[in-house]
Amino acid sequence: VARDYHLTYRENEFNSPQNLTVPGASSPVENSLKEPCNTPLSNDTLYSNRNSPSDSCVKPLCNAASEKKSNKGVKYVSSEGDKLECGWGAFTPACLQFFNTPKGVLLFLCVASFLQGMIVNGFINTVITSIERRFDLHSYQSGLIASSYDIAACICLMFVSYFGGNGHKPRWLGWGVLIMGVGSIVFALPHFTTSPSEVHFSEETGLCSSHQSMPCAERVSILSNYRFVFMLGQFLHGIGATPLYTLGVTYLDENVKSNYSPVYIAIFYTAAILGPAAGYLVGGMFLNIYSEIGKQVDLTPDNTLWVGAWWIGFLGAGAAALLTAIPILGYPHRLPGSQRYIIMRVSEAHQLKDGIPLRNPTFIFLCLAGATEATLIAGMSTFGPKFLESQYSLSASEAATLFGYLVVPAGGGGTFLGGFIVNKFKLRCSGIIKLCLLCTVTSLLPVFIFFIHCPNMPMAGVTQMYDRSILLESSLNLTAACNTECDCLREIYSPVCGSDDIMYYSACHAGCKKISILDSGKKVYQECSCILENDPTGSAQAIAGKCTSSCERRTVLLVFMFFVIFFTFLCSIPALTATLR
Repeated sequence: VARDYHLTYRENEFNSPQNLTVPGASSPVENSLKEPCNTPLSNDTLYSNRNSPSDSCVKPLCNAASEKKSNKGVKYVSSEGDKLECGWGAFTPACLQFFNTPKGVLLFLCVASFLQGMIVNGFINTVITSIERRFDLHSYQSGLIASSYDIAACICLMFVSYFGGNGHKPRWLGWGVLIMGVGSIVFALPHFTTSPSEVHFSEETGLCSSHQSMPCAERVSILSNYRFVFMLGQFLHGIGATPLYTLGVTYLDENVKSNYSPVYIAIFYTAAILGPAAGYLVGGMFLNIYSEIGKQVDLTPDNTLWVGAWWIGFLGAGAAALLTAIPILGYPHRLPGSQRYIIMRVSEAHQLKDGIPLRNPTFIFLCLAGATEATLIAGMSTFGPKFLESQYSLSASEAATLFGYLVVPAGGGGTFLGGFIVNKFKLRCSGIIKLCLLCTVTSLLPVFIFFIHCPNMPMAGVTQMYDRSILLESSLNLTAACNTECDCLREIYSPVCGSDDIMYYSACHAGCKKISILDSGKKVYQECSCILENDPTGSAQAIAGKCTSSCERRTVLLVFMFFVIFFTFLCSIPALTATLR
């Protein structure tokens, strides 16, 4: 509630009947008033027929009985002395007032939510494996980096919600977006503060040879200390994004009509969902660029030593967030004309005698449903690309791009359609909750898709023997008669796909003796003795990289995943609208 609105819940707080001033709305007891009343307003002035407020639409209600009947949700409105111009301090040019509308606010908040989704839920999930490889991080360390965002959000949530809700919301929002932009730049700093990565990998290394050896280098562990810089960047992301999804939603809801609020909020959250999709697509493209731009390396994105340009997206998105924060900081604490919508929020509210939210069953169950939905969305966004990567033997960039194509129409379309349905059919709180129940049950129906899986690609010495016989569980046998003279090293894991449709641990383990590089940069290994035994064509060749899965269940799996994501996001905006009411 803005600073000029005073919400009272206890009747015993008033020693005398108070005056309810409702801008833009007439009172049902107005015609029964016979005499003017001199009752103090919220700004300590007296209202009378001779000295009325400047707003001609303001009318007093002086009936004490009426005040007792509706003592919950009573709001005192003062429109005097408010500075509702868009600008920064005394600088409020007329050209900026064009954006001083709910649509203008929605535009900049959508940009901010898009950037937040692209950075936190898109870029982070896409580049986490590249960061692990570049900075010598373990999985639990990268997990701490990802969880730093949630830790910061949990710490700041109550503080921001209370003080920001009673303060100047646009300023809190603007500073939050500014901090988020700084966090993105901090996240990209390790690329510039470390020495360029050096990859020494000879073409002859990894081939079948009787004298396999590699010079040993002392393990450099100082790079792993950069995890604290990444955690700091993620912590700043969490601090900056906290006002966006708490104060941003309420600021939109307070400044538009109640029946338009679901549409505005749906557009806002649609932008937040399109952000991760864009992060997957753009981040996947950046991973096809080598981290040290301009440096020629004898590697391809399929090579396990490849480190993509993970840092470009954070720099660009961070700069965009800094620019977006400037117009948000210029908005007033409430938009012009918004006072007419204040009293509309009271009629639909689910009130209890003591006003404690924990004793409001509707509110509690909506919160539990939201927590469950957030768990599903977080798991899907984090492990979705990895799931596709493992099922179809895709590269990290290919899996991220495919998942982005899946999320854009399903998540974005479901979010926008949910808000549109609430507005189109003018659903009230009970109807909204029924819609949420229907969508939730529908999203549970195709859950069996996770039992549909594609078999792992066969790998010699790992999932099967070299002679295609079954390999015992928990055993690893990379040595066979076809590669005993090659002196292969287990330290070099560079999988190749043989012409016999079997993957090998490396070209050496496939018994390959020659190598050639195509114009596209692909490496082709030749004269592979282990492949010759199983290849009916006799070509005995292998291509660098994993074999591509030809699983026929791929289309069915993607279709059902689409419906799960669609109906999950379809109820997100209706559930949020019911919570606000």
